[in-house]
Amino acid sequence: MSATGPVKVNRERCVGAGNCVRVAPELFDQDDDGVVRLVPGEDARGYAPEAVEAADLCPAAAIEYLGE
Repeated sequence: MSATGPVKVNRERCVGAGNCVRVAPELFDQDDDGVVRLVPGEDARGYAPEAVEAADLCPAAAIEYLGE
């Protein structure tokens, strides 16, 4: 599990749907296997609405928004 500010991603749960990248490309990326990863150096605090939407749209519940 990795975290940036109030966002955690569980790479083991990720199914590679890519919804998070479409909603918040500033925060999320996918590796060569399609697994979610956080964009290095970005702090999710400035993208709260996008982070919440990405967590809501994740079919595997691999993204958690912890709040401010």
